[in-house]
Amino acid sequence: MMYEDMKVKVEHVIDKDEVTDEYITDHQQRQAFNTWTKSFTRMDHPTVIQIMNHDQIILDKSHDKDISGRLMPNLIYVSRGKSKTSPHHFKAGALNVLLRVSAVMTNAPIILTQDCDMYSNDPQTPLRMLCYLSDPALKSSLAFIQFPQRFHGVNKDDIYDTEYKLPFQINPMGLDGLKGPSYVGSGCFFRRRALFGDPSTPVAPEIPELSPEHVVNKPIRSQETLSLAHHVASCNYENETKWGSKTGFRYGSLVEDFYTSYRLHCEGWKSLFCNPERAAFLGNVPITLFDGVNQCKRWCIGLFEVAFSKYSPLTFGSQYMGLLMSLGYSHYAFCSFWCIPVTFYSFLPQLTLLNQVSIFPKISEPWFFLYVFLFLGSYGQNFLDFILVGGTVRRWWNAQRMWMIRGLTCNLFASIEYLLRSLGISTYDFCLTSKVVDDEQSKRYGQGIFEFGVPSPLFVPLTVAAIINLFSFLSGLTGFFSRNNMEGLGLQMILTGSIVLNYLPVYGAIALRNDAGKMPTQIIIISTFVSVALYYASSLCLWSNNDSSKH
Repeated sequence: MMYEDMKVKVEHVIDKDEVTDEYITDHQQRQAFNTWTKSFTRMDHPTVIQIMNHDQIILDKSHDKDISGRLMPNLIYVSRGKSKTSPHHFKAGALNVLLRVSAVMTNAPIILTQDCDMYSNDPQTPLRMLCYLSDPALKSSLAFIQFPQRFHGVNKDDIYDTEYKLPFQINPMGLDGLKGPSYVGSGCFFRRRALFGDPSTPVAPEIPELSPEHVVNKPIRSQETLSLAHHVASCNYENETKWGSKTGFRYGSLVEDFYTSYRLHCEGWKSLFCNPERAAFLGNVPITLFDGVNQCKRWCIGLFEVAFSKYSPLTFGSQYMGLLMSLGYSHYAFCSFWCIPVTFYSFLPQLTLLNQVSIFPKISEPWFFLYVFLFLGSYGQNFLDFILVGGTVRRWWNAQRMWMIRGLTCNLFASIEYLLRSLGISTYDFCLTSKVVDDEQSKRYGQGIFEFGVPSPLFVPLTVAAIINLFSFLSGLTGFFSRNNMEGLGLQMILTGSIVLNYLPVYGAIALRNDAGKMPTQIIIISTFVSVALYYASSLCLWSNNDSSKH
């Protein structure tokens, strides 16, 4: 009933384009809504800070205290000031505003960062965190405690590998033996002091009220406190300060979480990975392939920004963290380069197979067994890691399929976009991952059906690879059954067959489905033309090489 009442109010305000007096219950609300003028837009508006009374939320003043008589925590709404003339630094900028506003109002020594779609799943989580942050042996150098990102609503076989077991659960356990895992943007408890300089040399903020050591002695509702909170949340407050460079969450990358933890580790701080059996926090996952790879593309571009900055993990990181830790961060920072071998292995062996040209050792040659050993060894290790952290065989299969798909979509496009941007040819926009759930999409996701639907260029290389691999495999089978000499093409057939098996959902989306999630017609047409062009180009090149070798 409360939700429906709120919904009616919000819709009425949107229709009227103003907040009428009937919805304003006190002077503080009137002050807040008086800032909402006709010129108020998402990207250009003043600061709005509102301390929410509990009676405003649950309409019962008796709920201001818990069952033991203690006052309930404050809920404070913060909308930072924005201006078209001042950079807002995306999520890192928002976190720094919250860091300053909370310092002015309470200055609590511990901060929890949560994404908007995450919620607490275990009331014991703060106690677990305090066990570590209160430990005298760790206290002086422990910057943050990262809980793994885990999700509810994941379909039975996790078709899009949205759990990301490798970066969120497997790799952090290894990094925990060094300086600790990286910050992954949510489910993380920070020591406030860690965001103000290295463990031995704190960086003094521009006003004493923002210092981690400052003791707040003014009421949270006092005019002085509220005025200062509005001041530190204004869009131009950070001008000519150390925010984003020496203090707070760091600017310079779309993956502010990764970059901030990297800089903290370079400063000498350590982190800790806490992975209890019961998930500490749960969140939503993308339920369409486009949302999943688009989110990943944004991460990849941000990682490139770190990889090729003056703070590159290979150079700066190795000096300040040591070789092993810098290699751990480099593994993430340069991960989009996987698109190079994935692209080559998705096209080159298949195009040569179509032209009956061998590029791998024959089955009878010793080198053939090296290829088989490397292939089975790599997949075997990945499979073992996945199963040991509670994964299933089918989820592992989908995870390695998505690794291949990401190599031809988000990794490839992130590499191209970052290169073009570095050359000044193109720029990219920051796109948020959709949190809106469509009923039909949700139904298909629950059934384990891949969702394409969006005519995005991201799907063109994937569809081209699917077409070329299918026709290459069929061509190889035809040659095998017609008893042609196929011995030198054995490895190419195995590789192409495994890719065709992985791309079964793509073939279904191209030819067997009529729902809204099928592959868009324009993507199929473009991909078909590109596939034919690649085939003729490869045939021409191979014919030219054969002709020149004869001469």
